[in-house]
Amino acid sequence: MSHPVAVPIPVREPVGARSPWPSFWIASLAVLLVSIDATVLYAAFGALRRAFAGESAASLSWVLNAYTVTYAAMLVPAGGLADAHGRKRTFLVGASLFIIASFACGAAPSIELLIAARVVQAIGAALLTPASLSLILEAFPKEKRAVAVSLWGAVGGLAAAIGPSLGAWIVDTLGWPWAFYINLPLGAVSVFKGISVLRESRGQGRSPHVDVVGMLLLIVSVGGLALAITQWESRQWNSGELRLVLLGAGLSLAAFIMWSGWTRHPLFRLELFRSPTYSLVNVATLSFAIAFAMMFFAFFSYMTSIWKFSLPLAGIAITPGPLMVVPVAIASGKVAARIGHRPGLVLGSLVYACSGLWLAMVPGTEPAYWTQWFPGLMLSGAGVGMVLPSLSGAAVARLPQDQYAVGAAINQAIRQIGSVLGVAVTILLIGHDHLSRIDFKPLYLMHVGLALLTGGLCLGVNTRPRAAQG
Repeated sequence: MSHPVAVPIPVREPVGARSPWPSFWIASLAVLLVSIDATVLYAAFGALRRAFAGESAASLSWVLNAYTVTYAAMLVPAGGLADAHGRKRTFLVGASLFIIASFACGAAPSIELLIAARVVQAIGAALLTPASLSLILEAFPKEKRAVAVSLWGAVGGLAAAIGPSLGAWIVDTLGWPWAFYINLPLGAVSVFKGISVLRESRGQGRSPHVDVVGMLLLIVSVGGLALAITQWESRQWNSGELRLVLLGAGLSLAAFIMWSGWTRHPLFRLELFRSPTYSLVNVATLSFAIAFAMMFFAFFSYMTSIWKFSLPLAGIAITPGPLMVVPVAIASGKVAARIGHRPGLVLGSLVYACSGLWLAMVPGTEPAYWTQWFPGLMLSGAGVGMVLPSLSGAAVARLPQDQYAVGAAINQAIRQIGSVLGVAVTILLIGHDHLSRIDFKPLYLMHVGLALLTGGLCLGVNTRPRAAQG
């Protein structure tokens, strides 16, 4: 039996000898591109339908679905690779793949090549996302990590703020390929600056052994679940086929759990879930991600179907809410650094529930943005700012050093599955023609219930600094 190969631990400079902020901004820049890419493409979808007029709507939907399924399936294996083989290396490979695939997407002459490029783009995004967060965790001292992680999470809020309006403007002005080409210059900056600025790190004492069996089982499990959710209303799959996909996903997950308990070098240690905080945070992430996706996509449906806003105007109209996320997330991170994440998570969940209740009860059929929608939008932005980045921060707050990337990746993968579920539920409830105001009420009441569930789960979260507990 071979012995594990010892991984040399690099000599580190003393904390404070080098500013962590250049590493933060490089890592966050790449994540900003990934986050913007998702929201920009929704604005570009109409232009894609016109550009590929001979293709069916089902084929075009795979421009979105291929990315979603691949990204969700690859996140946790990518986190395991980053911990074992180097977070900087994984980040740079992922960012480079994302840039190359973005160019290939914009230049694709056929829908088949566009979908293939989107798969590669998703692999790149999955590689860089957990690696970026673990690089940030390594760069900052423990007492400043809560603020840094909250600011990292706020990057997603900024992307949500600028993505729809930026995407609509770019597509209308330059054409759909530029929805992908905009990734190239900033992505190149993150790679070239990352080579010289980022410091390599990996799990201390962790074997570079790759758990190929575990990776494949988890890819099949998560990918199968994402595929079944995205295709549940599709005419390309019947219910029997989708049930078989779900059965295969469940069996693969069971096999993964058994394998992880048996093998010497699992993709991640199942002991992570023995922590009540880590388990509760991940369930809360699932419930909140469903609610967030429902709110985000319902907004555009309401604006364009009930109030008859154009897509660019709807993109501008949603901007104040996500912009609210950024300062609230930073403030929440500072509070969490002193007293832990639980107070902000519970309060934010209640605020977010109030936003859902407002949107369920107040807006009418005639446009009255400032009096009927703007207050609910501000409440939702404040709630998301307190909850979404803090869930990421609470998930990694007590992780062992050798599990930074994979632990964060599990949380991000659960969030992605929640988003897929949220979109599926939204399409089920309001995905038909001739929408009326009453169609949105059940959706927003579900939004309220999921927000309250998130708050209840977060009551059991304990990330209070140990010095404060004493």
